[in-house]
Amino acid sequence: MPGEQPREQRPLKIVLAEDGVLLREGLVGLLTRFGHEVAAAVGDADALRTAVADHAPDIVVTDVRMPPGFGDEGLRAAVELRAARPALPVLVLSQYVQRSYAADLLDSGDGSGVGYLLKDRVGHVEQFLDAVVRVAGGGTVVDPEVVRQLLRRRRDPLAALTPREREVLGLVAEGRSNGSIARELVVSEAAVGKHIGNILGKLDLPPAEDTHRRVLAVLAYLRG
Repeated sequence: MPGEQPREQRPLKIVLAEDGVLLREGLVGLLTRFGHEVAAAVGDADALRTAVADHAPDIVVTDVRMPPGFGDEGLRAAVELRAARPALPVLVLSQYVQRSYAADLLDSGDGSGVGYLLKDRVGHVEQFLDAVVRVAGGGTVVDPEVVRQLLRRRRDPLAALTPREREVLGLVAEGRSNGSIARELVVSEAAVGKHIGNILGKLDLPPAEDTHRRVLAVLAYLRG
């Protein structure tokens, strides 16, 4: 994400599932241009399951809505794959924010190695590629718009948050470190730490030291 220090990247073996031919081919080109291997690029949920079994990828990148019903076939396949292989990283792309989609994905496995991004985010190349690397590495990445829409469902506790605390909360849910948030907001890390402490206290969440546990704590609140 913007403001984050460069991450060490290794080539990833990726299985991609997207029914739109133009977007699928564009993603293949983007991922391979940055050194990753797209072991399979498929257009439906059944082909996704087969490709994962055949290629044992480092990460799955899949659309939510796929043939034949164009409902939640891609998501259901992703959750099934995670149930069979809890350590399999999965990054889901969606055209719209659907609370059940985000919750089902984030509840799969132990909550690590999962991501939920809106397709608009794919246009931000560095953000998308960083999300792929983060999720493949066991991180949790959630689109800021997903966070904002989920937050609207929890109005009472959020009324206690200041505008700055809400901004920090969105960045925490993206998986950002204190240092990255400080650079993004042009404040000190101590100030970020204080904001996060206030947020966790106001939302009645347990304190957590590492970024991943912090993200999971926030997402557990959002799903509630």
